Amino acid sequence: MVCYEELKKNKAAGIDGRTKESYTNEEIKEEIETTVSRMKKGKYKPKPVKRVNIPKSKIEKRLLGIPTVIDKVVQLGITKILESIYEPQFRNTSYGFRPKKNCHEALKAVYKMVMTKQVNWIIDADIKGFFDNVDHNWLIKCIEERISDKKFRHFIIKFLKAGIMEEGKIKATRKGTPQGGILSPILANIYLHYVLDLWFEAIMKEETKGYTEIVRYCDDFIIGVETKEEAMQILKKLKERLKKFKLELSMKKTKIIEFGRYAQKNSKRRGKRKADTFEFLGMTHYCSKSLKGKFLMKVRTSKKRMNQKLKEMNIWLKKIRNLVKIKEIWKLLSSKLRGHYNYYGISSNSKSIQNYYYQTIRLTFKWMNRRSQKQSFSWVKFIKYMRFYPLPKPSIKYNMYNIW
Repeated sequence: MVCYEELKKNKAAGIDGRTKESYTNEEIKEEIETTVSRMKKGKYKPKPVKRVNIPKSKIEKRLLGIPTVIDKVVQLGITKILESIYEPQFRNTSYGFRPKKNCHEALKAVYKMVMTKQVNWIIDADIKGFFDNVDHNWLIKCIEERISDKKFRHFIIKFLKAGIMEEGKIKATRKGTPQGGILSPILANIYLHYVLDLWFEAIMKEETKGYTEIVRYCDDFIIGVETKEEAMQILKKLKERLKKFKLELSMKKTKIIEFGRYAQKNSKRRGKRKADTFEFLGMTHYCSKSLKGKFLMKVRTSKKRMNQKLKEMNIWLKKIRNLVKIKEIWKLLSSKLRGHYNYYGISSNSKSIQNYYYQTIRLTFKWMNRRSQKQSFSWVKFIKYMRFYPLPKPSIKYNMYNIW
């Protein structure tokens, strides 16, 4: 029951159409007892996940797999066991989906690396369709390194092989671990712990004469390197390493760029107005200067992420404008704005979050005026209303500069 209580509310239903809220206490207790009994007898079999496509951009889509509530409960239980075993083994350079680690810490690690180490080049890497291409055989071999219990491993295999239901048809899963499942993040971390983290630390650091370090957030990672020659060598060996484990880099998204305290100067010497930038965790990292004229790495919300967030806000305002009263919309809108500031309110990113705030105000005025055929607000009345019921103003929530 503990795992059931920890499940998030208001989530989409799996193939059985059931949500967490649809169960009574008596029902869920009975279901869990039956499931535990079947697991002990070796008769438990997860249901296929429901495949849904979530737009990632105008071209790309993120494929999510939604398990049933009961399968989520079992997955959460397995995840807790795996975390207790693997957390002490994971490297400090891994930040994604781990207790007491988050995106902001990963971003700060990048900042600290660039600002305090001999980093002149960045390998901006992207694994092509990582979650869809995890090799099951290699994953099980990784798990066997720490877990000898065959029955426990068998439950993980069952989830990997449970299948996908798409458009009413069940498809077998021979590779991959569907995004959306509770178990997927820890399995991804285990896989990349052996495939990438340990390899980089034990082999690449030993072979590289200059400074190099990796910062990884699940399958998203960047590598800082001292020289271009060694950056090219690391990228070559990284491709070979991933190929061994049935993975490959997206060559459209993977690149080596000059980045660091000399990048701006060298770019101007080559006739370029600005140094190259790279994106990591929704932030564009770029070379700048402090008020004293010294090198300073700064971040801003990436253009792609900003457009995505404004598009989501526009769709939400359009959808909700006639469903609830304005005061209720204001409460929900305030919560959304705070959520945006809590993530993107990072040192040096004030201009981007202010832009998001002003664009949201503009969209809010637009859709509040379409609540009925008669105009609800003039701009003057709208501004007056906001004086009485102000929305949260942009503010920096996370200081990236306190690295010492």
